[in-house]
Amino acid sequence: MPLPIEPVLPQLRTTLGGSTAAVLQAPPGAGKTTRVPLTLLDEPWLAGRKIIMLEPRRIAARAAARRMAATLGEPVGETVGYRIRRETRSGARTRIEVVTEGILTRMLISDPALEEAGLLIFDEFHERNLVADLGLALALESQTLLRPDLRLLVMSATLDGAAVASLLDGAPVITSEGRHFPVETRYRSPRPDQRLEPALVPLVREALGEPDGDVLVFLPGAGEIHRTRDLLADAGLGPEVDLIPLYGQLTGEAQDRALEPAARGRRKVVLATSIAETSLTIEGVSIVIDGGWSRVPRYSPTTGMSRLVTVRVTRASADQRRGRAGRLGPGICYRLWAAAEDAALIPRSTPEILEADLTPLALDLAAAGVSDPASLRWLDPPPAAALAEARNLLSGLGALDPDGRITAQGKTLAGLGMHPRLGHLLLESKKLGEGAVGAALTALLEERDPVRGDGPEADPDLRVRVDLVLGGDRQRSEGYIDHDLVRRIRQEARVRYDQLGAGPWPRQGVSSEATGLLLSFAYPDRIGQRRQGQAGRFLLSGGQGAVTTAPSLALADWIVAADLDGDRRESRIWRAAPVKLGELERHHAAVITSGEEIEWDEAAGTVVARRVRRLGAVTLEEKALHSPDPERVSAVLLDAILREGLERLPWGEGAARLRQRMAFLHGLDASWPDMSDDALRRSVGVWLTPKLTGIRRRDQLARIDLSAALLDLLNWEQRAALDKLAPTHMAVPSGSRIPVDYTDPAAPVLAVRLQEVFGLSETPRVGGGKVPVVMHLLSPARRPVQVTRDLAGFWRSTYFDVRKDLKGRYPKHYWPDDPLIAEATHRVRPRPK
Repeated sequence: MPLPIEPVLPQLRTTLGGSTAAVLQAPPGAGKTTRVPLTLLDEPWLAGRKIIMLEPRRIAARAAARRMAATLGEPVGETVGYRIRRETRSGARTRIEVVTEGILTRMLISDPALEEAGLLIFDEFHERNLVADLGLALALESQTLLRPDLRLLVMSATLDGAAVASLLDGAPVITSEGRHFPVETRYRSPRPDQRLEPALVPLVREALGEPDGDVLVFLPGAGEIHRTRDLLADAGLGPEVDLIPLYGQLTGEAQDRALEPAARGRRKVVLATSIAETSLTIEGVSIVIDGGWSRVPRYSPTTGMSRLVTVRVTRASADQRRGRAGRLGPGICYRLWAAAEDAALIPRSTPEILEADLTPLALDLAAAGVSDPASLRWLDPPPAAALAEARNLLSGLGALDPDGRITAQGKTLAGLGMHPRLGHLLLESKKLGEGAVGAALTALLEERDPVRGDGPEADPDLRVRVDLVLGGDRQRSEGYIDHDLVRRIRQEARVRYDQLGAGPWPRQGVSSEATGLLLSFAYPDRIGQRRQGQAGRFLLSGGQGAVTTAPSLALADWIVAADLDGDRRESRIWRAAPVKLGELERHHAAVITSGEEIEWDEAAGTVVARRVRRLGAVTLEEKALHSPDPERVSAVLLDAILREGLERLPWGEGAARLRQRMAFLHGLDASWPDMSDDALRRSVGVWLTPKLTGIRRRDQLARIDLSAALLDLLNWEQRAALDKLAPTHMAVPSGSRIPVDYTDPAAPVLAVRLQEVFGLSETPRVGGGKVPVVMHLLSPARRPVQVTRDLAGFWRSTYFDVRKDLKGRYPKHYWPDDPLIAEATHRVRPRPK
């Protein structure tokens, strides 16, 4: 029976014959991964060049190469080969080479023209891995500038083909309907309080009740796989059932065992991560159990940390997992959630480039000579904030120069094939003669933790793990140790040690005391100082808080944290090691800063000055500074005043009235200083700073003469005119001097008793005669009886009604018939003549 992809292969050949790019959409199980490269192998446009196919995962790359080689009746390494990390099966005759993402990036950096390739295939592109996005961006750049004949083919089952086609300049989209074996979907909702692993046990038992077919169980990670395997091993499934794990950190042999068909008369239960979602065909599987969760990296620019988080499976992933059951025939898919929840699944996962740690990407871009990522064509461009964080880290590791170009150190790091943090650690370990510890540490930090605690947490001290790998004397007997994992880590450590060229692997146990110092080279932003008097609480050099209850670290003065949860204001420390202050000062002298710090102490209400040595956010040493720069002291005090608000200044009655008078004059003439809050804040350095000399404390602000400070804003002519244009007082006919109230700059007020302005025919004016004051005419008890700006009009009309009322209430007082010729008085009656 022909494979489902075959009907579109002629169209694909024709399309690539006339176009340099294409998008192929085919459902899971269509066979595109193996049939497409074999079909295109002899196309004339290849001109003897290779087909290079990118597979996101090592296990898929090896499996695809083996299947294609078997189709040709050849061993791997002849016409078909592969290159993955630490393993190459490829030779001079190889025409189809399957590579993983890191390998493709190295190829494009070392040879931007990719001269050996005629066709570059991106398989399973819907996974949107970070390095696949980078690979496509670099390949498009190569095609544009160096290799217009290089053909690109993007393949996927669930990809948005239109978006990719647009990125590829409108490349044709070829769709294969494929052949769909029926898959029955069964929903099984767990109890709300039930953990994932025990909920899966009855489902596996139910699945094995089917007459035939192997079972594929999807779990988030290796930890859940091992716990589920332990529970199933105790569940009495029968001696004919094999429990086989499948995840990325396993050896190639262990992964191959999961892919092979079960022996005759036996059934296998494969416990896998999302590694089994695509590309792979696991022989014999017709039943899938989907736990409904996956583990993905999440990066926070705020913390500068990337960590794996467990999230609900997406619709695209759930469909891919379900499709595993129908690759070879009809199947069954059990979903560990209710049918009603199915519609709530999000369509697809967020591309890794939008959420992952971009440090490796930034280093690869620099190694490729790309100074501006925006010059490349991306399906989703890398976020600017995360990329800036990544470049800052690389600069701190010595991988980038001040202009952002790659350094010799950066080129070395790029060639190591590991995260730049760990690469820097490894190189520094060789310089210190601690290569074995460095190799063990880098291998440990790229693996899941081999130590499981007796309680909810394991001892976070990384020296314990290093001793397990190197055979040191800090051996751990309590708790659970995954010795198989320790052996794999030890093997990887030896490979890295050989990579360093540091000599023969040490035969005797190696001390792990250098662990903390070496970690500081990888994580200079996570050097932690214990908070004074607080066990287990640390301030990290990057500014974050961290906490642990582990006795091995809680009383250490200094630590370096390699692994934090990143969830809290104070992150929990998962893995760390102590370090000595002297070591930090000796080996990180270049980034230790020393200088004078002058700042405002809010609680004490004073400016504090000290000489401080710092490593990032942590303080190594501080001493009081007795004679700080007066200008800096004033600047700090001024900043504190602005934060608290100008209203906190000692605005006495005189200063407040002066400000009102000047505001009145500004309203008449904009050349006078603006007295609004915003304007005074903007000009505060001009009028207030000179008055702050000798002042350091909040309670000393009372010394400031704010009236003098405001007058300093006036020129000589304005000072001379101030009292004339905005007098503080006005003389009235009674002889009294009455204050003018400028609270409302648009309407100055003169509040005066009515009897004191007898004989005053016109309203007094201010502002050089431009503005009549608002007269508040008061009774003998100083209560307003009339408010007016037209005193003459008041005398002519309203006065007589007011006089009648006041005469009745204040009969002893003087209320003349004609106020314009009457004698003004501030007494009850005028003095007798």
